[in-house]
Amino acid sequence: MNRITYLSQFYLLNSLSEESLRLIDQLTSLTPFPQNTCIQTPETFSEGFHFIKQGKVRLYKVNRDGRQFTFDILGEGNVFGEMDLLSLGTREMYIETIEDCLICKMSKAKFESYIIEHPQLMMKIMKLISDRMASISQAAENLALLPLQDRILSTLVKLADQFGNPNSSAFQKIDLPLSHQELAHFVGASREAVTVALRALAREELIQTGFKSISIHRDKILKKM
Repeated sequence: MNRITYLSQFYLLNSLSEESLRLIDQLTSLTPFPQNTCIQTPETFSEGFHFIKQGKVRLYKVNRDGRQFTFDILGEGNVFGEMDLLSLGTREMYIETIEDCLICKMSKAKFESYIIEHPQLMMKIMKLISDRMASISQAAENLALLPLQDRILSTLVKLADQFGNPNSSAFQKIDLPLSHQELAHFVGASREAVTVALRALAREELIQTGFKSISIHRDKILKKM
């Protein structure tokens, strides 16, 4: 797939003309990042926008005790970035690759110049910001109010929406390697507590687990929640 075709598949860019996409291609730089690379910390973020061409990244924060909390996983076709007057909610976060990634970056100056000539893009950016903020707010609310099993189920449904493997089975596999510790980072609990909760959910036939894999029975989960 050439870069113009690839760029056209981004939600933010899919309404732009081929000429506009060619200009974006000229304004962005493509950088490979190996798996498990921390590409941003709250202290090292740089202004600009990043487009994920290949791979997945994890957005998380770390508290004073060193405990991690994962807010989101972004896959191919997603965008993250920050500028003075425009934020996708990632300024204070760590961003780490969980797979080998190819990421296109557009600098602040180039983005500001481009957006002046293509104001229709701003409406999509505002929608993306609204959705991202709602997702972060929901994650924080779930962490504060829901019991552990419900937090786990809510997280798994969200991940299935993002990375679910469609099939005719009653169970939908999440196409994302997910250890008990990684799931614990999502729900603000210890690995041991998550392991106990997953076993209970499996006994209820709400989920199926394997080595770093989880499948959900969406219908049963939605009835329970």
